[in-house]
Amino acid sequence: MRCPMDSKKYTYRVTWSAEDNKYVGLCAEFPSLSWLDTEQSKAFSGIVDLVAEVVADMISNNEKLPIALSEKKV
Repeated sequence: MRCPMDSKKYTYRVTWSAEDNKYVGLCAEFPSLSWLDTEQSKAFSGIVDLVAEVVADMISNNEKLPIALSEKKV
């Protein structure tokens, strides 16, 4: 699945979860979403794809998207 451009502006990270014994992909603007995988790169691509799906769904339902951290004014 290709990411809608809106999902590429968000802040992503991957950390190790000792509890799950896997990498966990996270998105700062969507704190309720995560993606677990045994491979770091797959955890990253998994969360990016998941956010893209959520963003596409939100757009199709005319829902307001979260503001990207990089676009917030301090």
